[in-house]
Amino acid sequence: MTTPPHSPSLSRRGLLAGAAGVTALGVAAAATTSATGRAHAAPSTGYLVGAGRGDITGAIAGQGMMGYSDLSQVASGLLQRVWARAYIIADAATGKRVAFVNADLACIFESHRVGVMKALAERFGNIYTQENVNLNATHNHNSCGGTAWDYAYILAALGHQENSYRAEVDGIVEAITAAHHSLAPGTLELGHSDLHDASANRSPEAFVRNPAADQKHFPDHIDPQVTSLRLRQSGSVIGEITWFATHGTSLTDANTLISSDNKGFASYLAESADPAVVAAFPQTNAGDMTPNLWVRKMHPGGPTGDHRTNRAMIGERQYRAGQRAFAASRPVTGGLSYAYRFIDLADVPIDGHYTPDGKPARTTPAIMGAGAAATSTEDNTRSQLSFLHEGMVLPFARALGVDTTATPPAWATAIQAPKLDLFPLGYLPPRPWIQQVLPIQLIRIGDLVLAGGPAEYTIVAGLRIRRVVADALGVPLENVLMQGYSNAYSQYVTTPEEYLSQQYEGGETLFGRYTLCAYMQEFDRLARAMATGRRLAPAPVPTDTSGAQPELLTPVPADSPVRGTTFGAVTTAPKPRYTAGQTATVSFSGAHPSNRVHRVAADGSRPGDGYYVIERFDGGRWVTAEDDDGPSGELDWKRPDGQASASVITISWRIPQDTKGRHRIRYFGDAKSASGRLTTITGVSPAFDVS
Repeated sequence: MTTPPHSPSLSRRGLLAGAAGVTALGVAAAATTSATGRAHAAPSTGYLVGAGRGDITGAIAGQGMMGYSDLSQVASGLLQRVWARAYIIADAATGKRVAFVNADLACIFESHRVGVMKALAERFGNIYTQENVNLNATHNHNSCGGTAWDYAYILAALGHQENSYRAEVDGIVEAITAAHHSLAPGTLELGHSDLHDASANRSPEAFVRNPAADQKHFPDHIDPQVTSLRLRQSGSVIGEITWFATHGTSLTDANTLISSDNKGFASYLAESADPAVVAAFPQTNAGDMTPNLWVRKMHPGGPTGDHRTNRAMIGERQYRAGQRAFAASRPVTGGLSYAYRFIDLADVPIDGHYTPDGKPARTTPAIMGAGAAATSTEDNTRSQLSFLHEGMVLPFARALGVDTTATPPAWATAIQAPKLDLFPLGYLPPRPWIQQVLPIQLIRIGDLVLAGGPAEYTIVAGLRIRRVVADALGVPLENVLMQGYSNAYSQYVTTPEEYLSQQYEGGETLFGRYTLCAYMQEFDRLARAMATGRRLAPAPVPTDTSGAQPELLTPVPADSPVRGTTFGAVTTAPKPRYTAGQTATVSFSGAHPSNRVHRVAADGSRPGDGYYVIERFDGGRWVTAEDDDGPSGELDWKRPDGQASASVITISWRIPQDTKGRHRIRYFGDAKSASGRLTTITGVSPAFDVS
């Protein structure tokens, strides 16, 4: 695995905390409004900027994961923590501000949006609203499942999992709060570069159906554009945002450890290189972009190749491309503006101006096609969505109190053609199984524009929306980004031409062949209204679906120690000696990790809140060498044979180069009694020497 430029002996959270603390003490008073609502002096021109992080790691074992919709992908441990990274930019002259949040999650759902906005309103009043806050996901396929309120997206997790949902919402709010408290006078820089060896087009059969002009824009069938925004306070960098389109699928559906995939690894590299920086690597239009380069024959392997190496390689390439963009950056000037609107994608009449043949069209309620059920074979090791293969739809429906499915009307089937309709999500009882009233958003920061959409847009679909927005706002095309995976989730958006091939992405374009045309029309309306300061007429809002949620997961039983041991006892000890590059392993008699979700402080102030630490004996005492967010360790959980309530916790540490000295591994868990009471347990390995 690729190692960071240097391996600090302290937790990177601790180093980030120190830098953030200095910033807060020195310049926090310049923020326009504190968390208590007290006004402070602020400059009359320029920007206020702030950045912060929050841990959003949910349950790491025993619950389904999110991304591949695979019943067999059940979490069994932790590879690396997942984070939310928040950035706030305020116009000192007008008081307007925007909050941009990038989360190491598969998706942002309506559940996240509602939970986060409610918490922000309680803390900050009307400073942060749905209009000026963008929540987006890296589309990492190794995060926790069951955090939506939409039946289709909790099916593979066997229901809504409140513990993981709460961890994600709380972590996002913590990141925004940290960014708010760090606001101070600052500057912005915008840069661009290209990256040609971190993505491949996984649906070339669909791509080549696009007009020649669209294909010419992407001669290698990929979107190589890298766009980077840098935030400074008093000349020092505090935040970096690097946009690039590639899927969060370096780790395939065979992985069962919670992790942040290639974009999270890029963030780790950037934040290790400069611990004072909060570094995010958001998506753009990554719908048909895979990081698995064997598709382009650029890298050996295949669906069963070395996915951890791919994760590190693609992550490092994004990090390096971001640094190249920053080296060529220029100052950003100009004001802030934003606009936000819901649209009912199940029923959008479309003007012929936005369709390929110039004829009016419309959308339909959501229908998944057979092409979607076959999965994206370039990123999956399995060839069919397991919840369909294993007949889970009807049993799940019965858990909702219904025992029938639904048949779409003929007019909808005609509009969806040539899709082979398989899963009529918008028609299923007792209510649509996905969100259909969906948000679109525009955020302008100087001449950088983000078009926030709640789906996975192919590169040509994103290009067409970007052209519409650039034309309406009069900005260069390269400065308009399709910010996919924003504020909600509704699967894919292909071009009408790509849709006809019914590849995986076309089968997942839920609202019919003209879904993209509907988005183009509505983004055009929103952009032209924002450009002139107009507000559009009131639009429909999503139905509240936060009520009783199905839960089919078997409850976790009370814990018992591994037979013949006590909680925290070492069941397999590490060897007494290792050399750098080897892997030290220890197993403990532990407890089920999901008894309590262990979220850690972004500043590293509570190392015992994690699941484990690697310690080094230094100066007569044990100090933390690496925590459970480091790139070299992992935790695996399993039930020992014949012991349904016991847990074996195995912690492995791939010893970094240049490591030496005496080390040990400490484990932290929580044992649950029959009454539900939790008792903290700790295990400590025998010490071992590294030479």
